[in-house]
Amino acid sequence: MDFAWTIVALVVLMAVAWRFLGAYMVAVYETRVHFLGFIERPIYRLIGTAPDREQTWKRYATSLLVFSAVFLLLDYLIFRIQGSLPLDPQHLGAVPPALSWNTAVSFLTNTNWQNYAGETTMSYFSQMGALMVQQFVSAAVGIAVAVALIRGFARKGSATIGNFWVDTVRGCLYVLLPIAFVFGIVFVGQGAVQTLSGPAHIKDALNGVTQTIALGPVGFMEVIKELGTNGGGFFNANGAHPFENPTGLTNLFSMALILCIPVALTYVFGKMVGALRQGVAVLAAMTIIFGAWTAFTAYAEHQPNPAVAAAGVVHQPTGNMEGKEVRFGDTQSALYDVTSTQTSTGSVDGSNDSYTPIGGFGLLTGMMLGEVSPGGVGSGLYTILLFAIIAVFIGGLMIGRTPEYLGKKIQAREVKLAGFAILVMPITVLVLTGIAVSIHAGRAGPLNAGPHGFTEILYAFTSQANNNGSAFAGLTGNHAFYNVTGGIAMLMGRFAIIVPTLALAGALGAKNLVPESAGTFRTDNTMFVGLLIGVILIVGGLTFFPAVSLGPIVEQLSHGKFFGVSMAHLTALAHWRLFP
Repeated sequence: MDFAWTIVALVVLMAVAWRFLGAYMVAVYETRVHFLGFIERPIYRLIGTAPDREQTWKRYATSLLVFSAVFLLLDYLIFRIQGSLPLDPQHLGAVPPALSWNTAVSFLTNTNWQNYAGETTMSYFSQMGALMVQQFVSAAVGIAVAVALIRGFARKGSATIGNFWVDTVRGCLYVLLPIAFVFGIVFVGQGAVQTLSGPAHIKDALNGVTQTIALGPVGFMEVIKELGTNGGGFFNANGAHPFENPTGLTNLFSMALILCIPVALTYVFGKMVGALRQGVAVLAAMTIIFGAWTAFTAYAEHQPNPAVAAAGVVHQPTGNMEGKEVRFGDTQSALYDVTSTQTSTGSVDGSNDSYTPIGGFGLLTGMMLGEVSPGGVGSGLYTILLFAIIAVFIGGLMIGRTPEYLGKKIQAREVKLAGFAILVMPITVLVLTGIAVSIHAGRAGPLNAGPHGFTEILYAFTSQANNNGSAFAGLTGNHAFYNVTGGIAMLMGRFAIIVPTLALAGALGAKNLVPESAGTFRTDNTMFVGLLIGVILIVGGLTFFPAVSLGPIVEQLSHGKFFGVSMAHLTALAHWRLFP
């Protein structure tokens, strides 16, 4: 399937997901779906709750934090004692302490950053009992937070925003599990491996050697990896491995699974607040940013690789195929990786480290915008709504009125909470990057010197603080410094945003609606979409441009060409325009 047809297929699939999956999710979170009640009700009895026992935002946040802390400790314990647990046909021993910490935090926070090769580090028990469980649970938690914020907008004079336990259970049972089961069968049918029999050993009698081929419970893990915007693969090669992503159809379905829930949540937002046009406006902003970054990155990767050209390979008719899967090509890989980095997925079907400098710029800056186009499951929606609050605050100042969004006055508390949550990620990234490039332990990580090495460090902390998990693949992250600081980045990027978001939901839910008037700033039209995109670009641009200038931009300029045009020509053009 060529690039154009892939785009068409994705658009059609996303239209279906937006309307039908979105409507289904509305019914799920309004507790109108009960076909798995025989499983759901015993779970509520076990944890001592019920759908009608709603929580304040403080109780909701406390429940979320306690739930996450228990899973963090449990997963860490599993990794440390995995050599004594069943389902370990390769007889893999305990995972080292720092790596166990990093991995437990990574999957808990929906980041799935991997400082290890899955097939040689994690037993089947660890893969299924810890990692795969978190791929369901962390995704359900993200959706729950988004739904709680939607309730804050939709309700008036309410002290509660839902029940964390109910929202998380229903997200797993009614949304994630059914879709993952159906597409798991599809992926296995297409050739993804699914077995507990252990690795295959193939003896080459002619040369007298034996080759070990890693196998495992891969197919179903691959689906929730994408559906939950997790990204952590069974194999080190991730989506480039034919046992994970065997065909062009699974490659297409992988992208569709990544995008479907974040897209559908915009319908959920519009429907639950009683104004579908509001959801369409948010989706339009997401789509415009996603389309621009896809076009930019795909075009960059369709150009010759300047490093390969400098090595003497001038003729590159298929674009930059260095590090790409020949099954998919340069533009398909760019589309997959933009899809992955514009969400919080982080899975790849090629090597990001082999992108052209300006192509890598596209992947890096897509995360730096806060991953809102369309972002991860839940996290994409609640983050773009934080930007929307800042946008209506600016819009209100422009027309001289108290800012309002969906009939709720946006006052100092709401602006402070939104501003704090938005700034957590860039502050975390820049501080940790600054520390890494300032000390020996940090500088020892990159495999490359100069701007590319700096980009590897910057990309790593940007990915982890955005709970993305994709890597530039040139950073040696499995040592104490990057395992510990990476864990800190992932925790900050998750919970230091979720807690103020829930506080915002509580503040909004307690407010009464303000009647619409002739002076009300519209938030469902083209002007607001443009303002929202502008705020996202300005916050990301002003925050990260100096750092990006030291990385991919200066690396691209050092090759003497920018999008195939020599720097001499660009300099001459600039001189002619300035001094005609």
